[in-house]
Amino acid sequence: MPKLNISFLETEKWEQKYLEEKLSDIKNLSLNFFSKPLTKAMLPKIKNSDVLAVFIYSQVDKQIIDQLSNLKFITTMSTGFDHIDLETCRSKKIPISNVPFYGENTVAEHTMALMLSLSRHVPRSIEKMKNYDFDLSDVRGFDLKGKTLGIVGLGHIGQHVARMAKGFEMKVIVADTRKDAKLAKQLGIKYVSLEKLLANSDVISLHAPYNKKTHHLINKGNIKLIKKGACLINTARGGLVETQALITALDKKIISCAGLDVLEEECFIKEEKELLTKPFQKSCDLKTILQGHLLIQDPRVLVTPHNAFNSDEALQRILDTTIDNIKAFIKNKHINKVK
Repeated sequence: MPKLNISFLETEKWEQKYLEEKLSDIKNLSLNFFSKPLTKAMLPKIKNSDVLAVFIYSQVDKQIIDQLSNLKFITTMSTGFDHIDLETCRSKKIPISNVPFYGENTVAEHTMALMLSLSRHVPRSIEKMKNYDFDLSDVRGFDLKGKTLGIVGLGHIGQHVARMAKGFEMKVIVADTRKDAKLAKQLGIKYVSLEKLLANSDVISLHAPYNKKTHHLINKGNIKLIKKGACLINTARGGLVETQALITALDKKIISCAGLDVLEEECFIKEEKELLTKPFQKSCDLKTILQGHLLIQDPRVLVTPHNAFNSDEALQRILDTTIDNIKAFIKNKHINKVK
């Protein structure tokens, strides 16, 4: 087998070490690592690449592809793939793979962490202990057992949340445009309309994708339908919730608490892993945007810094999937194929 040249773009040192170790069992591999995104200026360094492994800041367009005469495969270390010229790749018969998902249980666990922190007033309790305040009158919580959890969006993350909620003996209802009777039976959940979900849920957890149809899914028009005293959790996208509607719901005591890992005012985010990169941090000053935000100052609201995805295991799964994609290509197979 001739030597296979693989160029990894936008990789950190720990990622390089991990990739080298996991690919060390394959003979005749030449691994090249670059910390920066792909640019035309880098072409001389990667001109012999048979495989490209990139992230979202590497624009793999027609001009780049045409200059890489040996290129046979592209794997992106992201879920999205709009930074790659699909049409040119099709015409040149260059297959493309991605990382379809990597943080389902990770985000679901963070969702449950927010739910438990709010139901048992964990942040407030810790604060009181630091002040040697043993008065329990303002930290009485509520049990999750027997409560109804309304999940909006039963994708990979929503399914994990449903399973975890069942472990706490919660009742689970779901609003989703797609209904899977077999899955519903397996998980022990019931599909309902969004309106019915809002009216009957003690805790509402959002796991829908963000698009034109889901923009302001929770809004001024439907907050009045929410069961009085319910708690809202959002670990999906900030744009699913109209900020002013949420503030109104808190002011009118329609909802009693909210756990938010995302806010509507955040910069546009394509991939969660993007939050960890220097280019994003330079272009988006989240601190300035969020300073003085009313929701952050509200004691009934628990806000975390879009951190639900951020675990060692989730980031490692991105690399593991990328490695699987490469190994499959070497065996003349194509897994995690993009459109």
